[in-house]
Amino acid sequence: MSTPFRQFQAFHATLQRGTVTAAAEYLGISQPAISNLLAQLERRTKLKLFERTRGRLVPTPEAMVLFDEIDTVVRGLDHVNQAVTDLQNQKAGQLQVACNHALAFGFLPNEIARFAKGRPNLTIAFQSQYSGKVQEWVTAGLFEIGLCEMPVRQEAMEQRHFRFETLCALPEGSGVADKPVLTPSDLDSYPFIVMGNDHMVSRRTREAFLSDGAHFRIRCHTDLFRNALNLVKQGLGAAMIDPFTLSADDGAGYVVRRFDPAVLLDIVVVTAKDKPLSAIGREFLDQVLPRMQAVAVG
Repeated sequence: MSTPFRQFQAFHATLQRGTVTAAAEYLGISQPAISNLLAQLERRTKLKLFERTRGRLVPTPEAMVLFDEIDTVVRGLDHVNQAVTDLQNQKAGQLQVACNHALAFGFLPNEIARFAKGRPNLTIAFQSQYSGKVQEWVTAGLFEIGLCEMPVRQEAMEQRHFRFETLCALPEGSGVADKPVLTPSDLDSYPFIVMGNDHMVSRRTREAFLSDGAHFRIRCHTDLFRNALNLVKQGLGAAMIDPFTLSADDGAGYVVRRFDPAVLLDIVVVTAKDKPLSAIGREFLDQVLPRMQAVAVG
């Protein structure tokens, strides 16, 4: 069954932008046209993709599965369209970089701004996503450079590996931060906010408590270091936070202490093995890699 791409594009824009109005503005067509394309897609796929609630479209679970499947395809066409536009306008190159969320709040935007200074004709494609998706985008050629967490699950990727020490953030006035370096015994049964049980930082923190014979008490699970730090600020517990998230924060409402043993976060910079880097990509890495190495351990 062939589905016209415009229907997928309208569907993707509606979920990505949140409303039919925003999707119509993004695609440069009318709201009725978006609604008609969505209705055509539901008829063609025989799937109920939206619930109509108080005048709003609420995506169904089936819609979320479909979105994940077509995301790379739609972004790929957007990437091609941008490349055509750049060629037509004789632009002086495009920086194409994607990263995990931790690096997107301060570090990488700052580096992009530094790189763009003095390059008025440079166009920039920058997105943040979960690490697995970043790797998919680089493999598919949607982005030239990816910065993400280990492990690397995509084949044929060049990898530059860095390790960063996470620090223990605790609510201000918690009463357990009177030492410059904390151990699992110091935080025995103290509530923790973690990045999911399978995340490397959560796993390594749990292993440190287990080795020390201390109780690792998990109070909250979340998906971003930024979210974990915000929960710390609200007094819900401690969290191991990466240095990039900490450096992009105002530092209010919490204290930071080193943790012994060190809990490390593995970050890789990935590029496609089968595709040579552009001159723009090489120059950007020449700037960014030393900056990452300056923060890394070892």
